[in-house]
Amino acid sequence: MPHSTNQLRDLDRRHVWHPFTHMRQWIDGDPLVITAAQGMHLIDSDGNRYLDAVSSLWCNVHGHRVPEIDAAVRAQLDKVAHTTMLGLASEPATLLAERLMRLVPQNLKKVFYSDSGATATEVAFKLAAQYWFNVGRPEKNAFVGFADAYHGDTVGAMSVGRMPAFHAPHFPMLFPAHFAPSPYVYRSDSPGDPQAVSRQCLAALDRILTEHGPSIAAVCLEPIVQGAGGIIVHPEGFLRGVADLARRHDVLLIADEVAVGFGRTGRMFACEHEGVEPDLMCVAKGITGGYLPLAATFATQKIFDAFLGEPWEGRTFFHGHTYTGNPLAAAAALASLDLFDKNNVVAGVQKKSTDLAKMLAPLRDLPHVGDIRQKGFMVGIELVADKETRRPFDPKRRVGAQVCLACRQHGVIVRPLGDVIVLMPPLAMGVEDLRKIVAAVEAEIAKLT
Repeated sequence: MPHSTNQLRDLDRRHVWHPFTHMRQWIDGDPLVITAAQGMHLIDSDGNRYLDAVSSLWCNVHGHRVPEIDAAVRAQLDKVAHTTMLGLASEPATLLAERLMRLVPQNLKKVFYSDSGATATEVAFKLAAQYWFNVGRPEKNAFVGFADAYHGDTVGAMSVGRMPAFHAPHFPMLFPAHFAPSPYVYRSDSPGDPQAVSRQCLAALDRILTEHGPSIAAVCLEPIVQGAGGIIVHPEGFLRGVADLARRHDVLLIADEVAVGFGRTGRMFACEHEGVEPDLMCVAKGITGGYLPLAATFATQKIFDAFLGEPWEGRTFFHGHTYTGNPLAAAAALASLDLFDKNNVVAGVQKKSTDLAKMLAPLRDLPHVGDIRQKGFMVGIELVADKETRRPFDPKRRVGAQVCLACRQHGVIVRPLGDVIVLMPPLAMGVEDLRKIVAAVEAEIAKLT
């Protein structure tokens, strides 16, 4: 017998600890229980349908129950569900690596698989530190991150992307890092001059690298858009500026493309917007179309070669995961990439992004919309108590959360980042569904007055 909604809610409240969730409010509430999905919709245990405007946490690309991806996973199940890559090669993972190498920046030649965005960045930090160790410069072991950055919740990821709201209790367990200011234009002293903000932030980064360069292994940033920091879209040229400073000061550049990769910004990878070739690049989320956990860290041939040697020389990268390169996930990723080609997904994002911008434009006139930031299918709508002064709402009011909760009445699921309403729809979503999402958000923000 299937369980009723109330039975499922009761079981969940009793046993499940949810990620990034205020559990007191959760226990006291009546959460949605998702039991199915179809196309762009999630379906709850009562049969209600909701547009998935968060791409199931920014990872869904082609929608749910995509026949081609379903078939690829089923076919792989008839072969093998999982086999280790420690000492063994894997057919799907090997074929996926070859396919990915046709897409990533041309200087990247090797791929190391893991299973989440956080592990992908952790791999990058360890590779960077050990690279310098292996080439005889062990003193280069520090990192530079950016304010408002987020790279995941493992220790290394938190150390380089520490966000007080998420990580303050864990600061004592993190390793030291240097932090440059983020070009958060709306919250800067020059909100009307993005290039001035960019120059100030690059100058600060230059000072850090000038003073500490001999001890720095790498600079890490989210290219073009900082996701969890509030959908902070960088001014044009900022990414190129960071890359140039990294080269000038002889430090590696790590591009965290976990959120922005696989078409999300209107290019397959965000680095392409400014022709940047990082030394290490991390991807996850959209790599399987949002089907299964898989991540990858790409490296240059130069970095890879520094790890070659006899076993007793200590150059080996002793790092791995049980489900590294999982065959089911790799099969889903290959099918997803086929759909990118078949359906011209990236070109579609570019076109529909223009439509989406037009839909969003009227929201700028709402009294409590301070800023709208968009790059491709990444949108952040920042709500403020006072538009003239940019004064935020009292966090205790949880305005963003209330707006998102109310959108469910319109058949739309969205999630906030504080008082920034985030729209992150699947890349294959059509214009009419986008219009429904924007209309729901607009209607609920308008009620704030």
